[in-house]
Amino acid sequence: MSKTLVAYFSASGVTARAAKEIAETVGADLYEIAPAQPYTAADLDWTDKKSRSTIEMNDPGCRPEIAGTVENMDQYDTVFVGFPVWWYVEPRIVDTFLESYDFTGKAMIPFATSGGSGIGGAQKSMKEHCPGAVWKEGRLVNSGAAAWAKQAVKG
Repeated sequence: MSKTLVAYFSASGVTARAAKEIAETVGADLYEIAPAQPYTAADLDWTDKKSRSTIEMNDPGCRPEIAGTVENMDQYDTVFVGFPVWWYVEPRIVDTFLESYDFTGKAMIPFATSGGSGIGGAQKSMKEHCPGAVWKEGRLVNSGAAAWAKQAVKG
């Protein structure tokens, strides 16, 4: 029997809402990629060159620590990975998540929220972190997450 996981990182709650909608729609388990050290509003100020998010995103090798782990990742055949687009790619904490498990052979479906950037740069980056996964086309889900998720699981 195939099991699906929706793993997501959300800085402001927007991606969390989309992740919950997707999980409900496809009957998936839900896992929050929560930072061990939560982000403050000052940390997320992308206009400040000294903010935590800016420093992390300017360092491709940065891997912020995650607060918890996914129990029995092996049980999942399909993993949706959600995040807000930062600097045209996924936040570094999502890279931490991708490098923490073996996704070889699993169907991976990225989804993102964004105020203006597309998901293309993130998809390319994520594939580089998990080349053994079976990557499906992702999508921005600022709206219409449920309808898209149904199609993404079938396709």
